[in-house]
Amino acid sequence: QVQLVESGGGLVQTGESLTISCAASGPQISSRTLGWFRRAPGKDREFVSAISSDSGRTYYADSVTGRFTISRDNTKDTVYLQMNNLKPEDTAVYYCAARKPFLTTIMGTLQSFHFNSWGQGTQVTVSS
Repeated sequence: QVQLVESGGGLVQTGESLTISCAASGPQISSRTLGWFRRAPGKDREFVSAISSDSGRTYYADSVTGRFTISRDNTKDTVYLQMNNLKPEDTAVYYCAARKPFLTTIMGTLQSFHFNSWGQGTQVTVSS
C-alpha cells in the first residue's frame, strides 16, 4: 500500500516562491508516475503537474506552465513542486498522487481517476 505525505505548504505573498514536497512509501515508488493536483475553495480538484517514473517526461497545466517545476528524487522516494511567481489564484490544497507501477502514461490526458493513491494535502495560501 502506498502512502503519500505532503509538506511545505504555507502562506506567501504574490510573486513569491514556495516548494512543496511529497514523501512516498510503499512498493515500487520509483516505477510510478507521480503527480500534483489542487483544490481551491469552492472548486473541483484540478490537475497541476505530473512526472514520469524516470523523470524523463513532465507535464503541466496551462495555468502553471512556466511558473511551476516538478521533480523527483527516486533515491528518497520524494516528489517536489517548485512554485514561482505565485498568484492568489494558486491558493488551494495541494495533493500528491501516484499511479500504479509500470503503467504507460500519456501525459496530456491525465486526470484524477488515473491515480489510485493520494496524500492528505498541504495548504498553500497566496495573499494579494
